[in-house]
Amino acid sequence: MGSPLFENVASVVPALAAIGDLPSGILWLVALVVGLVVLCELTGLRYIANNRVGVVEKLWSVKGSVPEGGIIALQGEAGFQAEVLRGGMHFGLWRWQYRIHRVPLVTVPQGKIGYVYARDGEPLAPSQTLGCVIACNNFQDARGFLSGQQVGPDQPAIVGQRGRQRAILREGVYAINLALFYVLTEDMVYRLGTGGTMEAKTLSNWQNELIELEGFDPVVIGGPVEAADPLSPERKVLVDSMGIVTVHDGPSLPPGEIIAPAVGTDRNDKYFHNNYQDPEAFLLAGGRRGLQYVPLTDGTYFINRWFATLESTPKTIVPIGYVGVVVSYYGRTGNDLSGQTFRHGERVAEGERGVQEKPLGPGKYAFNRYAGNIVLVPTTNFVLHWVTGRTETHRYDESLRSIDLVTKDAYEPTLPLSVVVHIDYQKAPNVIQRFGDVKKLITQTLDPMLSAYFRDVAHKRTMLELLQERDAIQHEASQELGRKFGNFDIECVDVLIGKPDTAEAGGKIETLLEQLRLRQLSLEQVETYAKQVTAAEKLRVLNEAQANAQMQTKLSQSLIQVRIVENEAEAQLARARKEAEQKVVTAQAESQQRILAGRGEGARILQEGLSEASVLVRKIQSFTDPRLYALSVVAQNLAKSSQPLVPERVFIAGGGGGNGNGNGHAGDALAIGAGANAGNGLMGMLLGLLVAEKSGFDVAGLPEGNVLQDFADRISKQAMDNIQEAMAANAANGNGNGVGHGADTTAAVLSGPVPGLKDTEVIPS
Repeated sequence: MGSPLFENVASVVPALAAIGDLPSGILWLVALVVGLVVLCELTGLRYIANNRVGVVEKLWSVKGSVPEGGIIALQGEAGFQAEVLRGGMHFGLWRWQYRIHRVPLVTVPQGKIGYVYARDGEPLAPSQTLGCVIACNNFQDARGFLSGQQVGPDQPAIVGQRGRQRAILREGVYAINLALFYVLTEDMVYRLGTGGTMEAKTLSNWQNELIELEGFDPVVIGGPVEAADPLSPERKVLVDSMGIVTVHDGPSLPPGEIIAPAVGTDRNDKYFHNNYQDPEAFLLAGGRRGLQYVPLTDGTYFINRWFATLESTPKTIVPIGYVGVVVSYYGRTGNDLSGQTFRHGERVAEGERGVQEKPLGPGKYAFNRYAGNIVLVPTTNFVLHWVTGRTETHRYDESLRSIDLVTKDAYEPTLPLSVVVHIDYQKAPNVIQRFGDVKKLITQTLDPMLSAYFRDVAHKRTMLELLQERDAIQHEASQELGRKFGNFDIECVDVLIGKPDTAEAGGKIETLLEQLRLRQLSLEQVETYAKQVTAAEKLRVLNEAQANAQMQTKLSQSLIQVRIVENEAEAQLARARKEAEQKVVTAQAESQQRILAGRGEGARILQEGLSEASVLVRKIQSFTDPRLYALSVVAQNLAKSSQPLVPERVFIAGGGGGNGNGNGHAGDALAIGAGANAGNGLMGMLLGLLVAEKSGFDVAGLPEGNVLQDFADRISKQAMDNIQEAMAANAANGNGNGVGHGADTTAAVLSGPVPGLKDTEVIPS
């Protein structure tokens, strides 16, 4: 029989036999309960709790079973029915025909996502991985899901597909037929336990995979994620995130493409998919499976992780002082914008594949790193060190070393060098197109170029010249390297040369430098000593100033006393000057008086002398021979002398005359006025005159006496003229300046030449 009704009745019969012995009241109560149960069974009454749904399984039907391949009866066939029973009492569901599976309502927690697996429907197409979206009230309308929806009058209805679904369940409570749909949430797997353990294991694996992908949570983009610092890769920084989407459903990419193009991104587009949240619109807009070009930016997105997975990556930051040259892996093949003369590659416009002509300025960009690469190029001046063991934070020079040189005089130093370089931001794409990145530019071009240039410079100079001509070498290097760098679209701002050095300590270069240091130290010491002298002088002045400040009171008093003394001295000086002036005036007056007196006395004496001279001349003329006059004067003086005139004893010694003839006679010498020999004395003279007179010598033949007379007259006249001239000059100069004029007059009288007297003439005395 197998009917549930007969099974229930069979189970009740023993119970009725057991209660036969009960009292009649209790018996009637039991009969009433049994009658009610029988009535419920006869009417097919079923009760469903409000927090559950009833999945109806029809055990048999006159319409037969469900069609081949289906599990849900749509036309009253035997099997699981499309409609479910909600909370309450339901009639007509007889136990011998229907089995009710009471299952809980599907609950998706707040902020979570539920995934649906359909057990019935059309099979998926070969290019599909998920079932298409059907309007079925969030999978609560099983009949609508399986019957499909009419898209157009001439198009067949779109029927729900079995398998994992593109549509998801948002937070809420759903009355879903679990005979058709399995629902996965983070906490539970909602299913009707009729599929066996293998099905349960599959559902559990899907749940775990979604948990690992955080697929039950919405995608939140914009949170901080760790990223390498673009300037210091070894350091980590926090950067805003972005999402790179990979779609797992839809048509595949065409050959040669690696990134799916952007579709349905315009809000006004008919198939706007709202950042992959509407998978059906995405596919209708022509979306392709694979990596997507358009990333997700800041926001919260409810995305089916079976349809699309996301990779959270940091946004690309172009720091200040840099530009980002875009090397695009995506886009159509573009036209070369670099020109025919540039043969190092192509530059393309934005949206085309290749090195894009326009770089990105400083900022933050949601750049899909699978669709291209951004190469940072510094646009500010940056320094490259050719110094062993030294590097800047940009790390461009980490492989550079000091340059090995050989000088003209065979020194082998290493030259540390720093070069300041600048790249024009508009020429940054040229640099990347030519070299690939800045570091390759430095290691493959600048390093060998600079090394060769400075080795050539060292070969032409001695070590001392290399040290002393550093400024000139820097200037020449800046100009020459600037010209060479310009060929590579970069600018050499400056070249800075360090001190040449050797690998070993205490080498020849160090000895040379020590000599230069000693020389410079000597010069500095000289200057230091000069500065110390100046400092000592300043210290002395300071000490004096401090002493003056300390003794200011005494200094003020002494200054007042000095002024008083100065005033008294000036008064005494003025008094002395007046007394001196008085004495000068008095002396001038006395001098003038003496001058006048002397002048008069001199004139008198001159007149007396002239008179005596005139008288004397007359006397001499009266004797006709001056010697006779002289002899008379001698005789007069002898007469007045007390000395005996005749000596008592006479000693006469022999001797010749003055002319050396040996006869003792004067001869002609007396006649010419040369005079007799003085050695004969007065007696000799007298005897000579007497002998001359007796022998007939003519005394009257001597020159006439008027010669002496003329001479005396001339002297007198000249003296008078000089006196008159002196008096006239004195009168012209004034009485105040007459001091000393008397002596001048006398000198004029006495210093005048004697007229008519030759140098060989002798004035007779």
